[in-house]
Amino acid sequence: MSDTLITSSPEVPYATPRLSTAKEHLVRASSHLWRVQDARGRVLGHLRLIPDPLGIRYRAERLHLATAAFRLVGDFWRADDAIAALRAG
Repeated sequence: MSDTLITSSPEVPYATPRLSTAKEHLVRASSHLWRVQDARGRVLGHLRLIPDPLGIRYRAERLHLATAAFRLVGDFWRADDAIAALRAG
């Protein structure tokens, strides 16, 4: 992971074809973190923006209730792929 700081607030694509079809939506939790919710409002996980020397990565995370810690699902180059990983798991 890089120590580079993101100085602006990058936007996550809110209305991509896969996202619209699946009925998930994103709710901004902080400048670099979004909650991924299904159509009923249930939180599937979080999408975090991570700086990388080659660009912005999208990290899919899920809360593990027993430990109250986030577990890494994966790092992706596309927000759609990170959300699909949360949907699948």
